[in-house]
Amino acid sequence: MTLSELIGSFSAAALRRFDPEMAHALAVTAMRLNLAPGLPKMVDDRLVVDFFDMRLDHPVGLAAGFDKDAEIADALLTQGFSHVEVGTVTPRPQPGNPKPRIFRLPEANAVINRCGFNGKGHAHALKQLERRNGRPGVIGVNVGANKDSADRTADYVTGIKAFAGLASYFTVNISSPNTPGLRDLQASAALSDLIARVIEARDETAVAVGRRTPVLVKIAPDLDEAALDDIAAVISARSADGLVVSNTTLSRSGVFGPTAAEPGGLSGKPLFERSTVVLAKMRERVGRALPIIGVGGVMTGEDAYLKIAAGANLVQVYTAFIYGGGNAINAINADLLARIEKSGIGSARALASSDSRAWASRPIPA
Repeated sequence: MTLSELIGSFSAAALRRFDPEMAHALAVTAMRLNLAPGLPKMVDDRLVVDFFDMRLDHPVGLAAGFDKDAEIADALLTQGFSHVEVGTVTPRPQPGNPKPRIFRLPEANAVINRCGFNGKGHAHALKQLERRNGRPGVIGVNVGANKDSADRTADYVTGIKAFAGLASYFTVNISSPNTPGLRDLQASAALSDLIARVIEARDETAVAVGRRTPVLVKIAPDLDEAALDDIAAVISARSADGLVVSNTTLSRSGVFGPTAAEPGGLSGKPLFERSTVVLAKMRERVGRALPIIGVGGVMTGEDAYLKIAAGANLVQVYTAFIYGGGNAINAINADLLARIEKSGIGSARALASSDSRAWASRPIPA
């Protein structure tokens, strides 16, 4: 273990001694002040993946929710991630839900949050991303709607227009369980209108920024087969560029204890099976060509391997980073590479969707 990895491991353990939200704030501050040691990125041609017109060194990135205000994207890239998704950003600042609103479940390798899109708004995040404009690195921007917005779809359109030219890709977050009514946007008619308006906004900005920034839609894991049918049909009809599967879950299956009863979205290991089954079912519905980012319960290299085989082109972590720090990323990639070697598949590219049919045949967990 290198000195940077040792310091990173110690820092992650030390932060867990604090209240979860305080620990998060301390981590963000340390990275903003360049106090967090950088870690080597795993580089091996067998891990290289393509994502639209981008070439990534490996498939493992950071999910939205850690860098809510786009303040530390470059510092996070030094932790070994191949890409970082910032946000969720909303047009206007908002405080989010009352504290406490983040709860660790270490015995389950899980976290519950009900933050509610707390953040400083578009203007602040825009300023941060403008400062780094021109630097290398794949930075996705996750856009959302204000809780009290009269027209939530208009908020997403505003986000697309605001960050055009600065985002490597967009994620339209309509699946957080912590903003009342937000998941209703996944219903067929509402989703069709939303995607049509968002794609129109993206296309209007394409000439000015010199590219058609990909727009992905992030869905919930708590959907039934009929809802997945509807979403797949709308994605195809409205020509969305990709999917992010999935957000946190309201399910508490297999999770026990007083903290497990807290309202909010559950992330981490207990989400893995549910999110991966839904991912595979969507892959079988939309075909092999549509890019999908797989999120939910990726804690180890085995998890990443299975998620990619089930249909993901990229995977994202969040809870693994909370518990393991940057060291978790290299550990995941090292194990992923070892499993690719052992399987004889040859590469992460070849692994993608190789087992999607079998995963898709499983029932969505109750």
